[in-house]
Amino acid sequence: MNRQNRQRTRAWKLRGCSIAAVCLALSVPADAATAQGRVFEDLNGNGSLDAGEPGIGGVRVSDGVDVVVTNAQGEYRIDIADEAIVFITKPRGYATPVNEDQLPQFYYIHQPDGSPAGMRYIGIEPTGPLPDAINFPLQAREEPTKFEVILLSDTQPQTDAEVDFIRDDVVAELIGTNARFGMTMGDITFDDMSVFPRLNAIIGEIGIPWYNVPGNHELNLDAANDTYSLETFKRYFGPPYYAFEYGEALFVVLDNIEYKGNGESDPGDVRGNGGYIANFGKRQLAWLKKELSHVSSDTLIFIGMHSPLETYVADSPGVTTADRRDLFELLSGRPNLYAVAGHTHTTEHLYFDRDDGFRGPGEFHHHVLSTVSGSWWSGPFDPRGIPTTDQRDGTPNGYHILEVDGTDLVIRYKAAGYSEDFQMRILFDVAHHGLSADGMRDFRAGELFDGRFNVDQVPAAEVVVNLFDGGPKSVVEFRIDDGPYIPMQRVTRADPYMLEVFARNEATKKSWLQATPSSHIFTADLPDDLEAGVYTLSVRARDEFAQEHHGHTILEITGR
Repeated sequence: MNRQNRQRTRAWKLRGCSIAAVCLALSVPADAATAQGRVFEDLNGNGSLDAGEPGIGGVRVSDGVDVVVTNAQGEYRIDIADEAIVFITKPRGYATPVNEDQLPQFYYIHQPDGSPAGMRYIGIEPTGPLPDAINFPLQAREEPTKFEVILLSDTQPQTDAEVDFIRDDVVAELIGTNARFGMTMGDITFDDMSVFPRLNAIIGEIGIPWYNVPGNHELNLDAANDTYSLETFKRYFGPPYYAFEYGEALFVVLDNIEYKGNGESDPGDVRGNGGYIANFGKRQLAWLKKELSHVSSDTLIFIGMHSPLETYVADSPGVTTADRRDLFELLSGRPNLYAVAGHTHTTEHLYFDRDDGFRGPGEFHHHVLSTVSGSWWSGPFDPRGIPTTDQRDGTPNGYHILEVDGTDLVIRYKAAGYSEDFQMRILFDVAHHGLSADGMRDFRAGELFDGRFNVDQVPAAEVVVNLFDGGPKSVVEFRIDDGPYIPMQRVTRADPYMLEVFARNEATKKSWLQATPSSHIFTADLPDDLEAGVYTLSVRARDEFAQEHHGHTILEITGR
């Protein structure tokens, strides 16, 4: 969006309302129990329903409970509760308005009395009585069936300086992207939601519509329960769960963070006041069932959430989604599914089948995405003054690029600040006690894992490859010089590189950080008969999407 259009959308904004609310007829309050209006083609782009602007039929309208469809004139009626967010599912071939921060405006918040008093962060201002009409403007747009989407997760700035890091490490390199829109999978902030205006403005400079998923660090911790736990999120982004179409795909945003109580304690502590669990809840899944009843069974369904459905890292109430089997039951019978999450600051691929409650066809692929903040913006600073912040599983901080082609998709991982072909780290594990605190002191940084050791150490040496976005279906091999490729085995272990980084950089890492077992480490023994000399060790890998990656390093075997 150019600067002139941003100024126009800025002029459209009303205090406490979305752009979609600008086109309301506000003369006489309607029955508070029924919302009604039109979805229309906004031919002149002013956000208002003007004479001669046609209605758009077949558009789904919801209050988060029921789903209705507009008639041929674009008209709808829906019964709602005393408080509700009325929103549309953006149809294929149309664009919703965006505000100056590129946030889509596809909803109207009806909250007559506003958010409860005493919230630490600003929530919803009183909206007053339900208007006569809630009209939603759309503009016709060409939508190809082949397109790209930027996927971020856990930007999670704890300080103002960490907003700088997001700006300079990730946003700057995304300027000029060909992606059609972007999404952030929760933990947009780190509890301090006063950073929303600045962070939204920075993300908006990427210049494409941006959708957001609520995470546990968007909770209003002083809310009494889950009902009002996302008041600030709603203020900026609208409904906590919703859907929109693009091309031949349906994108669904789900909220699987259920707040259990009010307080200022760590919301990750599910045992204490202020805790949460990962759970969708019956209301949300009932809405999703109604939404999907209007969607053909072969449509590509892409689902974004914050907490994983399941994970290799932990099986705890605040991580693994409790009612995931209910979701699997609802989605069974659909062949084109993909779900992503964040939250764990690890990168993982999981596949669900009948044993997990998904009845097929095939497997349900679930991807835990790499995070923008990596190890929560920890680690030594690079020459730009930005923390290296590799994740605790050894994956550099970064993001993913989703490529959709009809009902097919591929996801590429991109390490922030690196070239696109940086997809692995190759190490050698030789010194038996090197990773212990007592042993590490006797080696310079990086020496433990480099490719220089003596011929007597060869039988004890192994190659360690971290394929950053690898998983259970990835294949990794290595060879020495022009020799045959030797298969490597996927193992569950901490990345030795991260063990060293965290041990040597206590002063610049967050206090809770520890290297965690990684789901994408591959190892193999070096051939025992290697003689003294200099060799090229090459790694060939195929990831979960059969994309091929290559890496090389120099191996020096010295004499005694």
